[in-house]
Amino acid sequence: MKASELVLAPNGKLYHIHLDSSTLADKVLLVGDPGRVEMFKDIFETVEYESSNREMHALTGTYHGTRMTALSTGMGCDNIDIVMTELDAALRVEAGEWKGESDRHLEVVRIGTSGSLQEEIDCGSHVAAAYAIGLDGLMNYYQEWVPPLPAMDQQFMIHMGLNRRLAMPYSVQGSSRLLGRVAIDMHHGITATAPGFYGPQGRTIRLHPAVNELNEKLATFRWNDTPVTNLEMETSAIYGFSHLLGHEALTVCLIIANRPKGTFLNDYHLQMRELVGTVVERMV
Repeated sequence: MKASELVLAPNGKLYHIHLDSSTLADKVLLVGDPGRVEMFKDIFETVEYESSNREMHALTGTYHGTRMTALSTGMGCDNIDIVMTELDAALRVEAGEWKGESDRHLEVVRIGTSGSLQEEIDCGSHVAAAYAIGLDGLMNYYQEWVPPLPAMDQQFMIHMGLNRRLAMPYSVQGSSRLLGRVAIDMHHGITATAPGFYGPQGRTIRLHPAVNELNEKLATFRWNDTPVTNLEMETSAIYGFSHLLGHEALTVCLIIANRPKGTFLNDYHLQMRELVGTVVERMV
């Protein structure tokens, strides 16, 4: 493995996430904000490892005897490309050396924030992604990517009428096992993942979105009677990489904006703390 391909930090761990096989747990909790990792210090009973590099803050510890790693990703699918690739590689790196094979598999749960596309799903609600639809196009850059839900992709393209200049959307299912364990009492739906926060999510400040009525079109799409419930910036890539690499993934989001109503929850620290605690408890 060339040093320019498998990029390692001076300490022998993966270059961006600063984790390797000895410091990475099999249960991984992803958050966007590096500061949000601090919450896990109040939840974990022990902490064995901590690192911080750019927006990627890692913490490995135990809760009720179960080992977990909390890791911040920053925002967007470009960061998820790094995080998911390096998490999988970390299972195969030991003492700065590439070991290749590993019989370990990850359970990855993203705990994030999102905007609701359905009027009845208010700010403060919890939404779990049974499926993800990526508007980012990231997985199409990988030779191994074969659309797992081609009928869903085709139906979505017809429904949305997207301009061919845009990235080709892709659909992928999350872990039904994690969905049943972690999100039993949450809203279940399709999470749409956008490659940006403003135009790609239908917002107009000075520039205008290329897709007219993007959110309204997303909100009326159904797959097997499952609606698109929310719009965010990471889930499709997390699900896509997990599908290709043999891991399980789920995203649960705290709704902080209701796009049809135009409402926004700008102080949600306590609600996020409660959601993090719930997910950790259910992962055990």
